[in-house]
Amino acid sequence: MKKEIWILIMILLFPFSIQALEYPSVNSKVVEIYDLTNQEIVYEKDSSNVVSIASLTKIATTITAIETISNLEEEVTITRDILNSVRWDLAKAGLKAGDKVTYRDLLYASMVPSGADATHAIAISSSGSIDAYVSKMNELCLRIGLTNTHFVNVTGLDAEGHYSTADDVRKLLEYSLKNELFREIYTTRDYTLSNGLEVHSTILRYNTSSSNINHILGSKTGYTGDAGYCLSTLSDINSHEFIVIVLNAEVINGLYYHVIDTVTLVDFLLEHFSTQVLVPKDTLVQKIPVRFSKIDEYKLYSSKDVMKYLPDDYDKEIIKISYEGLDYLSFLTKEGDSIGKVSYLYDNELLFQEEYVLEEKIEMSFQKIFKAYYALIIGIPLFLFLIITLFIIKKKKNKK
Repeated sequence: MKKEIWILIMILLFPFSIQALEYPSVNSKVVEIYDLTNQEIVYEKDSSNVVSIASLTKIATTITAIETISNLEEEVTITRDILNSVRWDLAKAGLKAGDKVTYRDLLYASMVPSGADATHAIAISSSGSIDAYVSKMNELCLRIGLTNTHFVNVTGLDAEGHYSTADDVRKLLEYSLKNELFREIYTTRDYTLSNGLEVHSTILRYNTSSSNINHILGSKTGYTGDAGYCLSTLSDINSHEFIVIVLNAEVINGLYYHVIDTVTLVDFLLEHFSTQVLVPKDTLVQKIPVRFSKIDEYKLYSSKDVMKYLPDDYDKEIIKISYEGLDYLSFLTKEGDSIGKVSYLYDNELLFQEEYVLEEKIEMSFQKIFKAYYALIIGIPLFLFLIITLFIIKKKKNKK
């Protein structure tokens, strides 16, 4: 038999109600926070709005190169034409005409310092033109289901037809982080190219508020007039990985709010998200009636803490225990016999399931058997006695 029990005991264990979490106010107009480990959005603000994303575009540029260039150790010569194709006001890694570097070097130089010179070198050297390379980027977007993203350049310059959403950027980053090399590049803050050129992560340059960015594992910044200041990050939040996307932030009094907002949100997650104990070890989870025995019921207890990574305001009302097994036990149930199984669920997600067997001998109770069947125990002999008595009386009458 299957029974589902809503865990009222949790109210007793947590007598004080927790108010719904209120996320901190931020300057960024667009936000998405994604629990990468659990693969779920935990907070968003206008994350489906189509906007400019500036140099977050280079996430697509980089993963496209990793997937399409067969030999990343191939040497590339930086030409004057490549450098002249880069607009003067774009961020650059510092490559010079005549430099010889590998495609691998260019990937780091494109992502870490957000070098448009490296990005153009990747596109032109591997595909012959910017347009040809952009076509590959758009093909990638379609393949992984980015329905609100389209590129017309490789750097993120504001242009008609060049757009995305915070949600699509998150999906793109989530996809890209599955690639070992991309993850390595994305989480690098300092790198030396094979020609000796040293490059440094732009998040270091933008962190003018000296915010604590130690929990941020990797990042990609961006800025254009339309996009404002943008930042994508991967952070470690109490042993869970989170992606935080902030778009269209401002710089105020020399403080860059895409970094400040991200650190504010990361600190908030650190304070309010953790592995929660939903059902403590040794919680009574089921009582099974016992018939004709010295005990009235057999109790099942949870064998371990049942846990899930959740915010502090998780919904305790959707914690559920489901029992499926015997409706009752008796002295006929033997030690070691299977009793049933208990499932622990949160919002219908199975967290843990355990099987139970009888761990002790159940002794028979003659008193309970007599109490249950005393009418039969007394009635049957009495009935037989009456039948026999009547039979004897009748037999004596017949003899007369």
